[in-house]
Amino acid sequence: MLEDNNKSQFLTRFKKNKRGLVSFIVLCVLFTISLFAELIANDKPLIVSFDDKFYFPIFKEISEKEFGGELETSADFRDPAVKELINKKGWMIMPLIEFSYDTINFESNSPAPAHPTLVNLFGTDDQGRDVLSRVIYGVRISLLFAICLSFFSGLIAIFLGAIQGYFAGLIDISLQRFTEIWASLPMMFLLIIFSAIIAPSFFTLLILMTLFSWISLASLVRAEFLRLRNFEFVMASRALGASSWRIIFRHILPNASPIIIANLPFLMASSLTTLTALDFLGFGLPVGSASLGEILAQGKNNLQAYWLGITGFVSITIILSSLIFLGEAIRDGFDARK
Repeated sequence: MLEDNNKSQFLTRFKKNKRGLVSFIVLCVLFTISLFAELIANDKPLIVSFDDKFYFPIFKEISEKEFGGELETSADFRDPAVKELINKKGWMIMPLIEFSYDTINFESNSPAPAHPTLVNLFGTDDQGRDVLSRVIYGVRISLLFAICLSFFSGLIAIFLGAIQGYFAGLIDISLQRFTEIWASLPMMFLLIIFSAIIAPSFFTLLILMTLFSWISLASLVRAEFLRLRNFEFVMASRALGASSWRIIFRHILPNASPIIIANLPFLMASSLTTLTALDFLGFGLPVGSASLGEILAQGKNNLQAYWLGITGFVSITIILSSLIFLGEAIRDGFDARK
């Protein structure tokens, strides 16, 4: 009953922060849209009906020969000849945006980067690819990366911070000196060096950035455990013979969880900023990947194509601002003084 009452009070305080509530809705909408990017922005039909048979090209490669063509390679559904073959004996339904993140618009009448039109609402980049579709795919990979990095960094931070705060003494001093030395390393320079040596990918960047992203949260967890370790409920559990690990994860951690949860959006914002910076410098995701940082880099290299810089800036600003405002709202939700 008491737990339900605390949840109700948290939701009440959270909803009072209108800016945070709107930011939460914006993030949910953006993330939901990006998760279904293949169904919204794709150069392949959602469904094809041909000769009383149904095909789903977004899930399986379909040869042009299936529709009476001559090529055995995957059909190019934007090709007028392929469209004509399909329309003779069937029909197809294209996504709302008929471009994937790597689709080049060869039908554009303007040289790349082409200005915004009704076909390419946000214009094209310097390779003729639709910017809007690249933003949708880029938002997905950025948010997924930030979520994964925050999750794994949070696990490391909770484990190390809990050990430091609970046991204190020599263990705390030793781990604190290690943390200070590790935090003094230039993370960005090391990431650039590693990216130049190791072929960059989603998972390699995730592993490398996880090695450094836990530091800020670990200090907060340590401080909270140092504060809670001498509370009466901890001393009572220790007197009843409860093991140290049971006390840490069963009694102290639930009471320290508000400060951890409230700082996760800020950790996500920091992760997204670092990934964007690496992509902007060319040391991030593999070449050709949909990336918000890569859109910013194209805007810098093509100052005459104003839509590239504006699109990248606005996209990143909306996401980062929403994460910061969400973190503030969560913090207010856990603050009983509000």
